[in-house]
Amino acid sequence: MIDIPALATALGQRMRAAGVPATPERAARFAQALALVAPVRRTELYWTARSVFVSSQAQLPTFDRVFGAIFDPALEPDEERGDPYSPALSGSQPRERPPSPRARSVPGEHGSQAGGMQGTQAPRDLSEEAREVEVPLALASEEERLRKKSFESLEPHELEQLLRLMTTIELAAPRRHSRRRRRARRGEHLDLRRTLRASLHTGGDPMILARRRRRTRPRRLVLLCDISGSMEPYARAYLHLLTSAVASGAPAEAFVFATRLTRLTRALRGRNPEAAIRRAAAIPPDWSSGTRIGETLRTFNDRYGRRGMARGAVVVILSDGWERADPALVGREMERLARLAHRIVWVNPRAGAPGFSPGAGGMAAAVPHCDALLSGDCLDALEEVAEAIAGGDLRSPAAGWSPPAITGEQTWPTAERTEAQKPVPMPSGYGPKRGRTTR
Repeated sequence: MIDIPALATALGQRMRAAGVPATPERAARFAQALALVAPVRRTELYWTARSVFVSSQAQLPTFDRVFGAIFDPALEPDEERGDPYSPALSGSQPRERPPSPRARSVPGEHGSQAGGMQGTQAPRDLSEEAREVEVPLALASEEERLRKKSFESLEPHELEQLLRLMTTIELAAPRRHSRRRRRARRGEHLDLRRTLRASLHTGGDPMILARRRRRTRPRRLVLLCDISGSMEPYARAYLHLLTSAVASGAPAEAFVFATRLTRLTRALRGRNPEAAIRRAAAIPPDWSSGTRIGETLRTFNDRYGRRGMARGAVVVILSDGWERADPALVGREMERLARLAHRIVWVNPRAGAPGFSPGAGGMAAAVPHCDALLSGDCLDALEEVAEAIAGGDLRSPAAGWSPPAITGEQTWPTAERTEAQKPVPMPSGYGPKRGRTTR
C-alpha cells in the first residue's frame, strides 16, 4: 500500500528546498491527484507532479532535476522525464517530439489519432521511456534514514541533526514510593492529626476520616559512557544522549570513563546543548585511550554508589565490554552495583551484530548482573533502551546465554594479548575518601 501523504509531503519538501514554491496546499493537492490518477508508470507520475507543483516555465529545470534525482538518479532528468518540448541538451542527439499528454494512446491500441489526422498509425515507442515501471512505495526522508543509520558511519553534519532528534527520546525512569506522605481522598494510611482536628467541628466525634498516601518520585538515572578507543565511533553520539538525559529536568547523573572516571553532570547542564557538549568533550583527559572497566566501577561504587547515588537508581552502562585488566574485578564490582541499583541496563553497540555472543572478558563477567543487554547502535535502537530504562520487558540479544563456570585455574577471556598491552598503574586521585562510608 502506497503511503500517499508521506510521498506528497516529502516531495513537496524537496521541491521547496530546491527553490520551487511548493506550498503545503500543493502537496495536499498532489496527494489528491495521486489518489485519482493512480499512476503505474513514472511518466504518468511525472505529469501528475508537474501539473501540481510547476506554475511557470522558469521552474521546469529545477523541477526536472529534483524529480530525476529522487525517482531515478542514474538517468538524465531532462531527457527521461523532463519537458519533452524543451530544446535538446548540448551534444545530445535530437529526438522526435512525443505526442501531447492529451493525445496519449490507450495501452493496447496499435493505432492512435493525433493532430486531427485519422488513419495514420504512429510508430510504437520501444525505447526506455515506454517501459512500465512501478512507482516506489515510499519516499524515505533524511530523518528516517538517519534514525536507522549506525552511529559508527555518521558524518559530522549528521551528528548535528542527531542532537535535535535525541531530544525526542524520553528517558523516563520508573517512579518509586518516598517516605513522605500527602493528603489523599482514598489513601492507605489514616491521618490522625487531621481527623482529630476535623472532629472539633462535630463535637469531638470523628465523622470524617482523613487519609494520606505515600508520595512517588522518579528514580535517579545514572549513565556511565565508555569513551575508550574501541568506543570512539559511538562515544560522540552517546554524549548527545547524556546531554538529553541531564537537560530533561529529571534526576540524572552522567559519567564517562576510559582509564579513569570523570563526572560530567555539571558540564552538561545549560540551555545550549551544543555548548554543553563542547564543555563536556574538553574535560576527560583519557579520551580514546585504554579501557579499565573494573577500576572504573570500583571507583564509582566507593565514591558515589554506596553513598546514595546508585541506591535505588537505574544505572545505564554504555560500553562494548572490552577490559584490559582482570575481568574478574568487573564481575565483583557489578555484583556490588547490582545490590545497590534498582535496575542495570547495559548498552553494547556490538550486540546488534548477527551471531553476537558476550564472550569478551568484561562483558562476560557483567552479563549475569544485568537486567537488560541492548545494542543501541542507532537512533531506533535507543528507543528500546528508553523502554528498558522505564522498566519494559525486552528480550536481550544475549538471552539464554550464561557464562562458563570458573574452575580453579580458569580465567575469563580478555582483550589483553601481549606483555606490552598490559595496563600501567596510573595515579588517578579518585580513591575512596576517609570518613564515614557506612550505609
